[in-house]
Amino acid sequence: MMGEADFQNFSDMSDLELEMTLLQAGVPVTGENFLTMMGAWDAGEQECGEFVGLKDGYTMETTNEGALLTVEGDFAERDGALEFAFDKKGNIESLTIGAHYSTAEILKKAGLNTILGMGTVFVVLIFISFIISLFKFIPALEQKFKKSAKTEIVNEKPTAALKTEMPEVSEDVTEDTELAAVIAAAIAASEGTSADGFIVRSIKRRKSNKWN
Repeated sequence: MMGEADFQNFSDMSDLELEMTLLQAGVPVTGENFLTMMGAWDAGEQECGEFVGLKDGYTMETTNEGALLTVEGDFAERDGALEFAFDKKGNIESLTIGAHYSTAEILKKAGLNTILGMGTVFVVLIFISFIISLFKFIPALEQKFKKSAKTEIVNEKPTAALKTEMPEVSEDVTEDTELAAVIAAAIAASEGTSADGFIVRSIKRRKSNKWN
C-alpha cells in the first residue's frame, strides 16, 4: 500500500502529470476523483486505524448508472467496509470507508450524544428563564419613561410662556407736535399776532377706572 509520502507526491503533481501517471499505471480513475479518494482513505484510517489488509470475499451491485463494489477491510482499531463506486465505463468514481463499531462503542457514542443534547437543552432553558426573570423590570422602566416625559412637558411650558411677547404700543408724539404748531399758527394769523407767544400743550385723557 502507498504511504503518506506517496500521497503527498501525487498531491504535488500538476493535473496533466497526475492524469498521465494514472493512465500509465492502468488505474481507471480521473485525477480529480483520485485525489478525492485519497482524502477518503486518510479519513478512514483516522477512524479505523492503520490498514492491515483485505478480507476474503466481496459483493457487487449493478445498476443502470454503474456498479458498487464492497470489500471488507481489516484495520488496526476496528474493521471497515470499503465501497468503490464505478460508472458505466468501469471508471472508479469514489471510495467510501464505513467503520464497523461494536455495540459498546455505539452505546457509548449514543450516550455522549444524549448528554450533549440534554446539556444544550438545559443551557437554553436557563437562558430563557433568565430572560423571563427580567420581565418584572419592564413596568418600572415604563413608569420611569412616563415620568421623564411628563417632566419634559412641564419644563417646556414656562419656556413657551416666556417666549410670548406682548405687542408694544407706541404713541406717535411727532404727529401731536406738528398738529399743535399748525393750530398755533392759525390762531396767530386770525388775531394778527406772532405765534411766538403761544404755548400749546398736549393734554391726554386718562382712562377712567370702571367699577363693576
